[in-house]
Amino acid sequence: MIAKVIVDIPASNVNKTFDYLIPKTLEASAQPGMRVAVPFGPRKLQGFILSITKDATVSKLKRLQELLDPVPVLTSELLSLGQWLSEETLCFLITAFQAMIPSALKATYKKEFALSQEQHLSSLPSQVMRWFNHRTHIPYDEIVTTEPELLPVFQKLVTAGTLEVIYKMNDKVTKKKIKVVYPNQSVGALQTLLAALPPQALKQKEVLHYVMNEREGVVQSDLLTMFDASRSTVTALEKKGAVVVIDQELYRDPFAGREFKKTTPLTLTAQQEESMRPMVAAVEEERHETFLLHGVTGSGKTEVYLQTIEAVLQKGKEAIVLVPEISLTPQMVLRFKGRFGSRVAVMHSGLSAGEKYDEWRKIQRKEVSVVVGARSAVFAPFENLGLIIIDEEHESSYKQEENPRYHARDVAIHRGLMNHCPVILGSATPSLETYARAQKGVYTLCELLERVNSRELPAVEIVDMREELRNGNRSMFSEDLFAKLQDRLQKGEQSVLFLNRRGYSSFILCRDCGYVGECPHCDISLTYHKKHHTLRCHYCGYAEEMPTNCPSCESSYIRFFGTGTQKVEEELAKLLPEARVIRMDVDTTSRKGSHEKLLSQFGEGKADILLGTQMIAKGLDFPKVTLVGVLAADTMLHLPDFRASEKTFQLLTQVSGRAGRHELEGEVVIQSYTVGHYSIELASKHDYHTFYKEEMAVRQSHRYPPYYYLTLLSFSHPDVLKVVDASEKCAGYLRERLSERTLILGPVVSPIARIKDRYRYQVMIKYKNEPALSRIIQELLQHFQPLMDKEGLHISVDMNAQQMM
Repeated sequence: MIAKVIVDIPASNVNKTFDYLIPKTLEASAQPGMRVAVPFGPRKLQGFILSITKDATVSKLKRLQELLDPVPVLTSELLSLGQWLSEETLCFLITAFQAMIPSALKATYKKEFALSQEQHLSSLPSQVMRWFNHRTHIPYDEIVTTEPELLPVFQKLVTAGTLEVIYKMNDKVTKKKIKVVYPNQSVGALQTLLAALPPQALKQKEVLHYVMNEREGVVQSDLLTMFDASRSTVTALEKKGAVVVIDQELYRDPFAGREFKKTTPLTLTAQQEESMRPMVAAVEEERHETFLLHGVTGSGKTEVYLQTIEAVLQKGKEAIVLVPEISLTPQMVLRFKGRFGSRVAVMHSGLSAGEKYDEWRKIQRKEVSVVVGARSAVFAPFENLGLIIIDEEHESSYKQEENPRYHARDVAIHRGLMNHCPVILGSATPSLETYARAQKGVYTLCELLERVNSRELPAVEIVDMREELRNGNRSMFSEDLFAKLQDRLQKGEQSVLFLNRRGYSSFILCRDCGYVGECPHCDISLTYHKKHHTLRCHYCGYAEEMPTNCPSCESSYIRFFGTGTQKVEEELAKLLPEARVIRMDVDTTSRKGSHEKLLSQFGEGKADILLGTQMIAKGLDFPKVTLVGVLAADTMLHLPDFRASEKTFQLLTQVSGRAGRHELEGEVVIQSYTVGHYSIELASKHDYHTFYKEEMAVRQSHRYPPYYYLTLLSFSHPDVLKVVDASEKCAGYLRERLSERTLILGPVVSPIARIKDRYRYQVMIKYKNEPALSRIIQELLQHFQPLMDKEGLHISVDMNAQQMM
């Protein structure tokens, strides 16, 4: 038997399968989707088996050395998804597969076989049982080296659920264990044994009397506490064959100690019912269809998701729910856990390595039916998928910015197609590409245009900060916003202040010579952070002390310009000393659990004002929030990105939607220096449809998505001349080979010309129909491979560019 293996080297000359002879001892065990160790040149490398055949492409074959997984880590569906992902994003096959497995499995680890929960040694075949004679865990390597022919037997037991595989990663991520005491004989036999115990064995009698009726087992520590007994009591009963003590796994629970109040489905509004009907029909008919659920903030999209998932679970199928990392708020998790309890696994970057490992294993072992997670949860190894939901589908965090450069929405739709199941894209402000597809009938449009219980959307007021300056107000708060903040404090209501910038101020500037503090490794100004009195680069992490005099002209007139969250917090303390303020940004939420802790404090009314960056803009729902203030609405509007207006509109609409979601009415104050801009004007009116028409006209005239597709080639090198030369040659190569209707712009300097001492250039391709584009770019990369290998030239290709910076 021949294994076709893709090896773990991300390089173009090995981006194909290699044939390896499967030794006789491993023939019964080897399966596609397993990771294997293979000889490759002088090295031993890891790889994935993509398929097993009887025919080899070469006569002299090397032997496959060992199987790294007793059961496949990639399902057959994920294997074909990896092939598709590699073609779509022009990444190496191995890169696509590595993106699908949890980071815990990428670490260095040892594997062991152990007896599954509630299984007894007596259920094992004799040749396996002797391995477990004096041990509970058998190292995988030990079996491979001493008795490889037994491997298929162990493997069948794993598939049957009698044994399980434990991955010990870096000796850190292991399974958490507790000892559980079980009765080891029938009740009748134990009663006879109990009667025969001597009178002085009082503790043994008490313990045995209690345990004999507990067929589900009792946690040993609880048992000893209950009867004030010692470990020797249980050991004595064990020796008599009355009880058996089994090490049982205890999942690390990221939500330990948290009570999830069971919730019941709410009564749907007429609009919610109408939207849900076609979705449930697609679930019932096991038919692939992509729905866009366009609902204003507070219109009850989450309830539609929950009730549609209920229909999926009733069919015995599974569901994936993607939420942007930024809004993977405790509130969202609370809603899903409250409705579906322990059937939910949660996957996001805030979990520890051990917690992530346990959550992934719950999915692989089919112990859960719903996954709620960020972007990479789209690869959850479900084998009976019935629905995929992408909440806040417009969010840029769904696009991965390093290889493989996939968009979770595209992967979800492709998986939906492969599994004959519907995909729901939900948003109050859908991306233009998605809404355009819904308008053309590619997606099915379902709209929720009213808030639940017909609550009014909050009244929005735009304040022109130029007028405030003319009237002598130098504060970062307009008179109107300040008065409203004072009013909320007196009424005991809460306010949210939003600023899209962390740190104390944007940059430092010398008023005498115009010097601006810049990063020596990146062409970007340094941001001042007051807590450590440092200037930091938010791109490469470079930091330096804040100078007291200008480094250029020695002047003492060096000042801060712009406003960061730290500065706003300080200003609030001066102007409203009685206000309790919680600040949420990357600096205050970097510690595990801090995000949730701060939001809980705010929810419990322990603060009057929540001040934060993007992470507070969406998904939050607090009944006492009646005022939202946006301090600088135009920070995103002037970025060199054709999506700047769209992102500004989305962010303002989302943040406005945090106000007045319950009984109390909400108000929003947007402060801006660009008050006439349509994205700010229309966000204040919550008017998505007019914004869509205006923005589409701009996109059409400038030939941008969704009217054109966009591919971005980025070049970087420490030598600026080499970058210019390579990018010019590439642009010339593309102009010769692509059709005349395709626009090739550049090469030009990237908006940030240098990062980490590497100069950056880019070439943009705008096209409507270019079937050979992928092949031509592949050829181009092949041509430049020697330069990339020897001289450190980087060329990255983004086939569906979202980030222009």
